[in-house]
Amino acid sequence: MEQVIQVLGSLLILTAFAAAQRGAIAPTSKSYLLLNIVGSTILALLAALETQLGFLLLETGWALVSGRSLIKVLRRPRAAGTLRTGDH
Repeated sequence: MEQVIQVLGSLLILTAFAAAQRGAIAPTSKSYLLLNIVGSTILALLAALETQLGFLLLETGWALVSGRSLIKVLRRPRAAGTLRTGDH
C-alpha cells in the first residue's frame, strides 16, 4: 500500500510539471502549486516514516516553497474584472 501512495504523490508532482511544460497551466497557478504541495507532502511523510533524510529534506523543502508561493498567489490583489494568472 505504501508503494501505491508513493506513486500517487509522485504522479501529482509529475502531472503539475508536465502540464506546466506543455503550457497547460502556469507554474504560478493555484492548481500547479496545490498539486506540488499535496504530492510533496505525501512523499515527505513517507520519507519521515522510513527515516530517509535526504528525501525528507527534498520533499519538505518542495512543499514549503510551493506553500509560500501559493500564499503569495492568494494574497495578490486582483484588478476588477480580471483573472489572476492560473485562475482556471
